[in-house]
Amino acid sequence: MPITVGQNAPNFALKTKTPEGAATITLSDYKGKNIVLLFFPMAFTGVCTNELCSVSGGLELYSSLNAQVFGISVDSPFTLEVFAQKNTIAFPLLSDFNKEVSKSYGALYDNFVPGVWDLQGVSKRSAFVIDKDGVVQYAEVLENAGELPNFSKIEETLKSLN
Repeated sequence: MPITVGQNAPNFALKTKTPEGAATITLSDYKGKNIVLLFFPMAFTGVCTNELCSVSGGLELYSSLNAQVFGISVDSPFTLEVFAQKNTIAFPLLSDFNKEVSKSYGALYDNFVPGVWDLQGVSKRSAFVIDKDGVVQYAEVLENAGELPNFSKIEETLKSLN
């Protein structure tokens, strides 16, 4: 069941790979800052690349709204590192390789593109805005991986928090 507005955001500790090496990002370490979590199905796919590059290109908007953006997928940290470098993505991409965080946020497909790909356990394209106190203020979990989150509503939510 997806996380809904008003709930406390489930804490997590996920790995990311940077040029300096492996790092662990813990949601609770960002208490006091607004957070935008963008779950996405897979690195190097068209819609995911367009979404994350667009957000990265507009990162100054999120910074001006005191928000930290994180991308989360079930790809390995190594895949995400190459994906971020190749596409100049300027915010951390976190590996939920074990699928625990996607599941806890209700953002995990049982079967991704049935009859075509039949991939088990891929993150659903989703967006969550978490306020400075760790409470979810915006939640959108999309069933269709070809759709994008409503970035206008995400921005509106962030503006209301400042």
